[in-house]
Amino acid sequence: MSATVDLVIRDALLVTPEASRHGAVAVDDGRIVAIGRSEAMPSARRVIEAGGRPLIPGALDVHTHVREPGFSHKETWATATAAAAVGGVTTIFDMPNTDPPTANAAAVREKIAIAGPQAHVDFGVYGYVGEANLADLQPMAEAGASAFKLFLGSDNPLVPCPNDGAVLDALALIRETGLRCTVHAENTPILNWRGAQMKAAGRDDLAAHLAQHADIATVEAVQRIALFAEWTGCKIHIAHENCRHALPVIAAAKRRGVAITAETCPHYLLLSMDDAERAGGNALRVKPPVREAGHAEALWAALLDGTIDMISTDHAPHPVEEKHRASIWETSPGFPGVETSMRLMLTEVAAGRLTLQHYVRLACEAPARAFGLWPRKGALLVGTDADLVLLDLDHRETIRGATFQSKGKVTPFEGRETEGRAAMTFLRGTCVAQDGEVIAPPGTGRSLQPP
Repeated sequence: MSATVDLVIRDALLVTPEASRHGAVAVDDGRIVAIGRSEAMPSARRVIEAGGRPLIPGALDVHTHVREPGFSHKETWATATAAAAVGGVTTIFDMPNTDPPTANAAAVREKIAIAGPQAHVDFGVYGYVGEANLADLQPMAEAGASAFKLFLGSDNPLVPCPNDGAVLDALALIRETGLRCTVHAENTPILNWRGAQMKAAGRDDLAAHLAQHADIATVEAVQRIALFAEWTGCKIHIAHENCRHALPVIAAAKRRGVAITAETCPHYLLLSMDDAERAGGNALRVKPPVREAGHAEALWAALLDGTIDMISTDHAPHPVEEKHRASIWETSPGFPGVETSMRLMLTEVAAGRLTLQHYVRLACEAPARAFGLWPRKGALLVGTDADLVLLDLDHRETIRGATFQSKGKVTPFEGRETEGRAAMTFLRGTCVAQDGEVIAPPGTGRSLQPP
């Protein structure tokens, strides 16, 4: 450690999953070089007095849709990572359902090349798992893919659902890369059949979309992919878990030793179909759907007992006009989330639903561990990347989509009051956002790949 370091943050409440204690952090050359008492820190070129406010690791969101290449009218790497920065998220992973899809090594390299000059935070890219690209899986890992994505529930022609034989072969190949495979776990034939029934009956309302995405479609797919993972030894991750009936399946797989993790999202924890009218009717459409009242409490319990490992967002922005169409089948699914997730969860901390230490486990440590980035990311330890967030737990603000950094301006949380936010977000010791404004230039972020 040099005599004078780049940054010292003094008089902070240092929060990890294990403990909260007052102290200070010293940063030099992008890494944490000392943790201890404020008076024991070295001299620094910049000193920040935290005033006793909490300092946590930067959050990781391993489920976002940045939209580039192919759909830059919906989002760009610049706007998505700006949203992440102001939201206290210092690492995002981007899904492969772009145009072209991220389905081979060249597409992985192209996406990284597009993202690098724009990114305000660090990023990883997913490789798509399909029937026709099994030979491309290892080359995608070598080209820089951070993980793989399997769509067991898909009506998107860019990323169709593979047959089960291809899925088994793919998982065996992915196991050899050491990377994790994230799974959209729904049964495509059930979705197609029920969707056709709804349309034949002239149904085009939000409830018809929920009926299409029946609970059994999720339960069956989670059970099937857990069995396939157990058979092949591949590490899997269940995306956007929203169904209480699937939770016992995940818990049983964990008890058997299956390398399975799971995420849920704020909209599943905080909303139900009872909120549809307030949230904009068809604008609430997301895949899988926000379900009836009763699922959220089970999801909260699963977060607290470890069945669900982490919080992600499924950040999926669309233009305003695509979220306000009369037919549910023509309304684009998804909405922005990376900008509001920390605010929403800190509000739940303030309400006593979980502790700040537990939030750090869910949003920082757990995703970093699951995707091979811990302790470089998601930790407050000497030698790790100085991805840090200084919190202001007293800040109150109303969520307004019009103010978002993201191009997506339609949110089901419009008008919701939040308590707490990221006051300052640091990426490798550089302050990238402060008080809701981005202050670091594009290109500050870097591509990530697990070692």
